[in-house]
This record gives sequence, C-alpha cells and structure tokens, in this order.
Amino acid sequence: MRMGFGAFLAIVLAVIVVASMSLFTVDQRERAVVFRLGEITEVIDQPGLHVKWPLIQNVRFFDRRILTLDTPDPERFITSEKKNVLVDSFLMWRITDVRQYYVSVRGDEILAQTRLQQRVNAALREEFGKRTVHDVVSGERDTIMKVVREKVDEDAKEIGVAIVDVRLKRVELPQEVSESVYRRMEAERRAVAAELRSQGFSEAEKIRAEADREREVIVAEAYRDAQRVKGEGDARATAVYARAYSENPEFYAFYRSLEAYRASFRSRSDVLVLEPNSDFFRYLKSPNGAKSGSTTK
Repeated sequence: MRMGFGAFLAIVLAVIVVASMSLFTVDQRERAVVFRLGEITEVIDQPGLHVKWPLIQNVRFFDRRILTLDTPDPERFITSEKKNVLVDSFLMWRITDVRQYYVSVRGDEILAQTRLQQRVNAALREEFGKRTVHDVVSGERDTIMKVVREKVDEDAKEIGVAIVDVRLKRVELPQEVSESVYRRMEAERRAVAAELRSQGFSEAEKIRAEADREREVIVAEAYRDAQRVKGEGDARATAVYARAYSENPEFYAFYRSLEAYRASFRSRSDVLVLEPNSDFFRYLKSPNGAKSGSTTK
C-alpha cells in the first residue's frame, strides 16, 4: 500500500512538472515566439494560457509596448556653414514583426538599438548638413524630426521594427563655438550701439544748430521790431516837440534850459565853469529870458 501511494505521488509530481513545462502564459504587454529545436514555429499575439511541447519547444517573450532609445551623450554634427552643433535626441520604437525582428537581430534589444541609433545618426547628419545653425535650432526643427523619422522608419522595417517618433531634445553650439558666437554678437551689438550713439549725436547737433539759428532769427526780429517801435516813438516825440516849439518857442527854450539846469546841478560836487555873460544863465538872470545888455520895456 505504501508502494502504491508513493507511485501515485510520483505520477502526480511528474504530471505537475510536465504541465509546468508545457503551459505558459502570454501577458497582454508581450508577444511570444515558440521555437522547436531552434526554429520558429509559431508567433503568439493573443494573451492568455498556451501549451507547448516540453523539452522540444521553448518560448521567448518580446515587449509589444513602445520602447525608448535615449542617447546617453549629445552627438556632434556639422551644419552647412561648417559649424559644429551638439544634438541630444531620443527615439521611440516598437516591434511590429517579431519573426523578422528575431531573424534580423536574434531578438537582441541592445543590437536592435545599436542599429537604430546608427541609422538615426546617419539621417540627422545628412539633414543637418543641408541646413544652417539658425535652421536646426529653431527654423526647421520640426521638419528635420519628420524627415528623419520617415527615413529611419523605412530602414527599420528590415528588422521588423516601426519608428513611432524621433525628437530633438536639445540643439546647441559647443562651448568653444558658443564663446566665439557670443563674442561676435557682442561686437555686433557694440557696433550697433556706437552707430546709434553717432546718429543721436548728429541729430542732437542738428537740433542744437537749428535752435541756435531760430534763436538768432527771433532775437534779430525782436531787435528790428524794437528799433522800429523806438524809431516811431522818437519820431512822435520829435513831432510833439516840434509842434510845441512852433506854438511857443519861448516856453520850449525855457523848458529846455530848466532841463539843462537840472542835469548840470544834480550834485553839490559838480563844478561848471562858464563866463558870467554866457547864454546858459539867460533864465537865471531874467525870468522872461531877456539877454544881458538888452533894455527892458
């Protein structure tokens, strides 16, 4: 009876071992390839529980999700201007034909990434060589990514892979080139600043000269108007004096003499030397202005 139980237990264990070797599960994120003696016999796309012959068949699983290939270090490319640029890019890809993928790269993801990276670099080198620094930095960046994706996708079909997207994360100049570019930009900005200052100085001189000219014109016109008004006033005063003199010459002579006396004897320190019979004392000697030696009626 003990022999019968042991045999049963051995049979159960053998069945479990055979079942474990015969059954396998395919996850929905994977594809399975069944091999028989090293040759592909079946590609399983549907997830679930599947059966294989133990010891004769073996199974390998391949990821059906989108995979990312990111360059560890920026690559150096040359533009049409013969200038170096550093490019940091990444690639998104997926396995579409598992059978072709295994035949081409033996199902080795590292080998597949190496081949894809080489083709991406070749396509980027070609596209960058057609464009200037401005184009690859900002002008045609989207166009470059689209063209590279199409070229690499066409080549990737040979290994059973589809390219989902190619992205340029960063495009910049090397340190030595950046410094020369910055120096050139600084020199250009200084030249522009000097030109603007020169233009400003020229405009300031022009405005200053125009203001001086207008000031001279205004002063000349004001002086002319002042002289005209002064002349008109003098003419009027002369006319008034002439009219007054013509109406009463004796009063006019008396008034002028008083003005002369006031101007002559303004200060006590003033000294005036005249002859006693001078006509200057005419109205001091006689209120009616009669000259010395004349008879009074």
